[in-house]
Amino acid sequence: MDMMTRIATLTAECLTSTWPEAQGLPTADEIRGLLAVPPDREMGDYAFPVFRLAKALRMAPPMIAKALCEAWNHPEVARVEPVNGYMNFFLNRVNFAKETLDAVLAQGERFGSSDMGSGKTVCLDYSSINIAKRFGVGHLSTTMIGHSLKRIHDFLGYKTVGINHLGDWGTQFGKMIYAYKTWGSKEEVEEKGITEMMRLYVKFHEEAEKDPSLEDEGRAWFKKIEDGDEEARSIWNWFKDITLKDAARVYDLLGVEFDSYAGESFYMDKMDVVIDELREKNLLTISQGASVVDLEEDKMPPCIILRSDGATLYHTRDLAAAVYRKNVYDFDKCLYVVAYQQDLHFRQLFKVLEKMGKPWAKDCVHVSFGMISFEGQAFSTRKGRVVYLEDVLNQAMQKALDIINEKSPNLANKEEVARQVGIGAVIYSDLSNGRIKDIDFSFERALNFDGETGPYVQYTHARCCSVLRKAGAPLAAAEVDLPEVDYNGLADDEAQHLLRLLSRFPDVVKEAADKYEPSMITRAVTDIAQGYNKFYYEHRVLDAEPGVAAARVALTKAVKDVIKTGLWLIGIEAPERM
Repeated sequence: MDMMTRIATLTAECLTSTWPEAQGLPTADEIRGLLAVPPDREMGDYAFPVFRLAKALRMAPPMIAKALCEAWNHPEVARVEPVNGYMNFFLNRVNFAKETLDAVLAQGERFGSSDMGSGKTVCLDYSSINIAKRFGVGHLSTTMIGHSLKRIHDFLGYKTVGINHLGDWGTQFGKMIYAYKTWGSKEEVEEKGITEMMRLYVKFHEEAEKDPSLEDEGRAWFKKIEDGDEEARSIWNWFKDITLKDAARVYDLLGVEFDSYAGESFYMDKMDVVIDELREKNLLTISQGASVVDLEEDKMPPCIILRSDGATLYHTRDLAAAVYRKNVYDFDKCLYVVAYQQDLHFRQLFKVLEKMGKPWAKDCVHVSFGMISFEGQAFSTRKGRVVYLEDVLNQAMQKALDIINEKSPNLANKEEVARQVGIGAVIYSDLSNGRIKDIDFSFERALNFDGETGPYVQYTHARCCSVLRKAGAPLAAAEVDLPEVDYNGLADDEAQHLLRLLSRFPDVVKEAADKYEPSMITRAVTDIAQGYNKFYYEHRVLDAEPGVAAARVALTKAVKDVIKTGLWLIGIEAPERM
């Protein structure tokens, strides 16, 4: 049991023993949610606001706080003080240091994990790249937020299913086949891959402006794909294979994997059942020739299921996908990591599922995020401002290598460390702020070793590894065998602040899962890195008195493990030397 939980439990017991007849008193879990860290350390390590007890106890908050402090009698807390409507706790610092380090070192890199998700399944729909298009920087957020949420839920014991819902259906593929057969060649596509496919797609639109009848040719070829024409399907599948091979390079660099690549086309033969169900439940109405679900009473535009020509749309395929995922995976939650511009789409989707009588509609969640720009420039395909993610990652690795050559020219495995640092800088930049915020990526900011950046946190991990090597302590083992540990050496403000950050890490992981917010973990490991560096500069670690040195080495090991775990949860590697 961590310290905050213990304080909450003891406070709940203190409440009930002091006012045994009172009704409506908060539970230990509720008290834990109210515990806060005072802004000024002199006010205590934790504070419990008692204002909400005033109604139940019919007393003024300052009187409640005073009575609770007078009734308190637990050695885990050195003293308690009433301050206005707060009950301030001052921990027994030596005991707190020992208990926190015992907990962290016993679990090592599994500290913060749990089995709370045991027996539950979470589906995650993320990345969802488009066939015949290169992997743009605009797909970074969906990819890394989804990847991080998958790792977080894995860490908490859930079974996860990562789904790359490929954009592999639509008239554009008919246009591409026509362009390929008219102006392309197999050799050129084999040699140049997506670059050639994009050239052919642009060529089609240029020629279609001169001859609009080409649009009919594109539609005709897509109709062949729909009808299962052997040649059309063969070329279409070939385009998909080339795209996925191209994307695989980026996914490999990012360390991202998926359990399913079932895209839009996968659900083409699964839509009729859903459409029939909508008809049977009298949910479909005709509007201007199209079949729609009326959502006026829900203050939304109608959800179009079939166009006037009978063609299906994104909503049709997404309904089929949701039903399929529930039937196959029996998910407890299905997360859609998609930009906030699609908010209306998903509100309509979930509302239609609800109207269909699907009780699990409430378990479908749109995990939205903001836009990303690059060095102050928004992306625009039409204006030629397309930045490819692979190019950004390669530039980041090269810039990292340049910095390493300048600052640590004798570092072993420089290229490998440059990969870890460069890729980590890009990911950290994406996951450092709340996901709904827009991001402006900058190489200068991302690769700064002094600010709140990926390289800064990685460097702190490497610093911890260096201290442990000099101390002769194991880097990987969960326990540190250090005799005569004197925990009085961790009673200072810097060590205590760091220990509080470590002790709260399991809560951060759970909250990040609850709020679908990886940036909470990014913030936590950054705070720990900053806390350790302040501790490191204020206190001698290895050449202190032996018992104190042993305690500080143990703290260093705990910090190293938690930073490595936190970085892994957001998809970043932790070099041992930098």
